[in-house]
Amino acid sequence: MPSRAAALAQASTTALDALLASYAPLPGVPDELIGADGRPRPAWLPLLRGLAGLAPAELEARFSVASRQVRDMGMSYRSPGDERERQWSLSPLPVIVSPEEWRAIAAGIEQRAELMEALLADLYGEGRLCAEGTLPAAAIAGSPDFLRPLVGVAPPGGRYLPIYAADLGRGPDGRWWVIGDRAQAPSGAGYALQNRLVLGRAYPNSFEALHVERLASFFAALRDGLKGLAGRAEPRIGLLTPGLYSETYSEQAFLARYLGFLLVEGDDLIVRDGAVQVRTIAGLKRVDVLWRRLDSDFVDPLELNAASRLGVPGLVQALREGRVAVANMPGAGVLEAPALMSFLPALCRRLTGRDLLIPNIATWWCGQPRERGEVLERLDHLAIRAAHGETVPGFPGRASVLGADLGATERRALREAIAARGIDYVGQEVVRLSTTPVWEEGRLVPRPFVLRVFAARTPDGWQVMPGGFCRIAGAPDARAVSMGQGARSADVWVTGRGPVAAATLLPPAGRVPIRRIAGHLPSRTADNLFWLGRYLERAEATLRVVRALSASRAESGSGEVRTVRSLRGLLVAWGAAPAEPAAAILLRAVSSRQAHGSALSLAGEVGRVASTLRERLSPDTFGLVVALRAGLDAGEEDQPDRAVLAERTERALEIVAALSGLSQENMNRAAGWHFADMGRRVERGINTLRVARTLAAGEAAADDLDALLELTDSGITYRSRYLAGLSGPPVIDLVVLDPYNPRSVAFQAAAVERHLAGLPALREDGVLERPRRLAAALATDLATRDADEIYARLMLALEQRFMALADAVARRYFPHGPDAARPEKLAGLA
Repeated sequence: MPSRAAALAQASTTALDALLASYAPLPGVPDELIGADGRPRPAWLPLLRGLAGLAPAELEARFSVASRQVRDMGMSYRSPGDERERQWSLSPLPVIVSPEEWRAIAAGIEQRAELMEALLADLYGEGRLCAEGTLPAAAIAGSPDFLRPLVGVAPPGGRYLPIYAADLGRGPDGRWWVIGDRAQAPSGAGYALQNRLVLGRAYPNSFEALHVERLASFFAALRDGLKGLAGRAEPRIGLLTPGLYSETYSEQAFLARYLGFLLVEGDDLIVRDGAVQVRTIAGLKRVDVLWRRLDSDFVDPLELNAASRLGVPGLVQALREGRVAVANMPGAGVLEAPALMSFLPALCRRLTGRDLLIPNIATWWCGQPRERGEVLERLDHLAIRAAHGETVPGFPGRASVLGADLGATERRALREAIAARGIDYVGQEVVRLSTTPVWEEGRLVPRPFVLRVFAARTPDGWQVMPGGFCRIAGAPDARAVSMGQGARSADVWVTGRGPVAAATLLPPAGRVPIRRIAGHLPSRTADNLFWLGRYLERAEATLRVVRALSASRAESGSGEVRTVRSLRGLLVAWGAAPAEPAAAILLRAVSSRQAHGSALSLAGEVGRVASTLRERLSPDTFGLVVALRAGLDAGEEDQPDRAVLAERTERALEIVAALSGLSQENMNRAAGWHFADMGRRVERGINTLRVARTLAAGEAAADDLDALLELTDSGITYRSRYLAGLSGPPVIDLVVLDPYNPRSVAFQAAAVERHLAGLPALREDGVLERPRRLAAALATDLATRDADEIYARLMLALEQRFMALADAVARRYFPHGPDAARPEKLAGLA
C-alpha cells in the first residue's frame, strides 16, 4: 500500500497533468512553458503545481482577488482618443525566466544601452559617424526626433540616456531579438512594479519557492542615477507629465509617489534667471532634474514645437546653461527610428569592438540602392515600416504592412513609392513572437508576447531591472503587441537559485538628516486639493438634500408641502436636476449623467480631480473615490424603487464620510491637508448658508427647521439643548453662529482662518495677505453676531463673502500664466 506522501505526490502529478492536458503550443513557435523537448520547463513547475492543487472555484476566486487589487490600486491606461481611462488588464499568470537566461538578457541590454549612449554623444556632439560615412546623414536628419537645436548641448550630469528600454521577442530559433528600442520616454517600469505588487500577493508561496528577484533595487538605482545628474546633494526632482490625458498617467503618478518626486506639468514650471522653477504656494522653487514623460519636441515651444502647450518655454536654454538636467535628453527619440536598426550591428562593432549580444530583427533601410533593391525583390516576404515615424507613408493608421497581404494596386503603389523615395521606408523580417500561457475560460492557452526590459544608468554603471513589462496579445497570431483591444500585461519573474535578499528604497540608517517638513506644494496640486474638498462637499450636500426630500415626501403623503417644494428648489438651483415633480427629481439628482450638479456628476468631478492627485492620495482613498462614482452610476434607465434609491444614497454618504475620516486621520498636517480641508470648509459654509436661507428665512415652519437640522447634521445637538421644541432663533444660532458646532457657518469661517494662518506667506512686511484679511473679517463678523440679526439678505451677503474668499485663495495660491512668476520677498527688503 503506497504511503500518504506518495499518494499526495501522485495526486499532485495527476492534477498537474490535467492542467496541462489542453495546452498546445502553436506549431513552429517557441513557447515559454513547454520546451523544445515537449516537457514543461522546470522553472514553471512550482507555480503550476500550486495552481493545480486548487479547486476551480478557489482558482477563479484567487484570480478575482488579483483583478480587484488592480482596480483598488487605480491601475489604468488610456488609449489614444479615449475620454475615459480603462482598467489595467493583468494576466493572472506571470512570465517566468530562468536565472541563466536572464543573465544573457541583462548583459545584452547593458551593452545596447552603452551603445545608445555613445551614439547620442556622437550625433549631438562631434558627428564623426556621419562625417566618416559609417552612418548616412539622411538616416538621421530625416527623423523628426533629431532636434537640431540640441546639437552641441552637453547634458548636465554627463548622460544623454539615464533610462533605456528595449522590446524583446523570442524568435523561431529560440533566441531573443530586439524588436524596438525605447529611448524617447520609456513607459512601463511603473506598471511592472504594480504588476509585481498584485501577483506577489496572489501567489506568495510560489513567489518565495521560486526565489523571485525583487524590483526595489532597480528603482533605488534609478533614483540614485537621477539624483547624480544634479549639482547639489539634495536635489529637487520632478516627473514631467503631459497631464491627466496621457495614455500612462496613472503609471506616472504611481512612480512619482513611489520615488518621492514632484509630479509636474509644463504649466507648473517656469524658466527664471536661467533655471527651471516650479510654482509652489511658497513662491518659485528651483527644480534640478526633470524626468520627462512627454515627447522631445513638446518640451519647449520657444525652440522646438511652437504649437506645444505641454512644455516649458526656455527649457532648452536652461539645458544649454547647465541649470537643469533632463532624463532623457530631448532628441533621444532619434534612437527609436527603424532606419537606425539596419546600421546598429556595424555601429556596435565600430564603437565597442564587439558584436551585438542581442541582435536586431533584420532591417534594410531603403535609402541605399542595394538595400532598396533587396527589399523590392523580397517584398512578399518582408514587413514594410516607416523609416521615421509611426505609420507607413501611403497607409494611414498602419504601423506596418506585409507585402504578401497587399492587393495588386496597393503593391504597385508601394513599390513605386519605395523606388521614388526609399529614405522613407525600411523592410524588416516578419516577426512571429513566441508564446506564453494565459488563463482563458478555465484553461491555459498560448498567446504571443513582447518583453520590455529596462536599464538605469547609475554612478556605478548600468543596472537592469530583474524583470520587465510584458504585453500579451489577445489573439494567437499577433505579430506585434500594444496595450490595445484584447491585450493584457503580465508580471515577469526572474527566478534565483537561493533565497533573495530583501530590497528596499530606504538608505542605510543614520545617513538621512531628520526633517519635519513635507516639501513645497506645487500651486496646481494645491488647486486640485482645494477643489477635491469642494466637490466632495457639494456631493455630500446634494445627497443630504435627496435624503431629506425623500423623507419629507414620505411623511407628507400625496400632497406637496412647503418643505418639499423648498428642497426640490435647492436641487434645481444647484443644477442637480431639471424642474420636475419631486418623485422624478430624486433619481435625476442622484444618477443623472447630464445634470452638472447631480451626485453622479459631482462624483465624476471628484474622480477627475483625484486622478490628478494620485501621487498624493493613498490607495485606500483612491479606492473609495472609485467606489463613490461606481455606486452612483447605476443609470437613470433602471428606475429603482424608493428603497433602492435610499440605499444607494446612504452608501454614497458613507463613502463620503469615510473619505472625510481618512483626510482627518491619515493625511499629514502639511500644506496639502490645509487646502483639501479648506476647500470643504469654504463649500460647507456656502451650502449651509444657502440651505438656511431657503428653509429658515421668514416664518419657517417646524418641518422646515427640522429639515435644516437634518441637512446640517445638527438635530441631536439641538434636542439635547432645547426641550421646548423647534424655534427659529435657536436653530439659526446652532446652524450659523455656534463656534462649537463643526457644521455651523461660524465654525467653517474660523477653520478657514486657521488654515490660512498655517500656510506660508510671500510678504515679509507683516501685512496680512488678502485671503487672511477676508477670512479674519468674516470669522470675526460671525463671532460677534446674534441670532436675531441673521436674516435672508444677510445670509446672502455672508454667502457672497465666502465666495469672494474662495476667489482670493485662488488668486493668491493658484495663479497661472505671468501672474505665477511671483517674488518670494518684497523688493528693497534685506
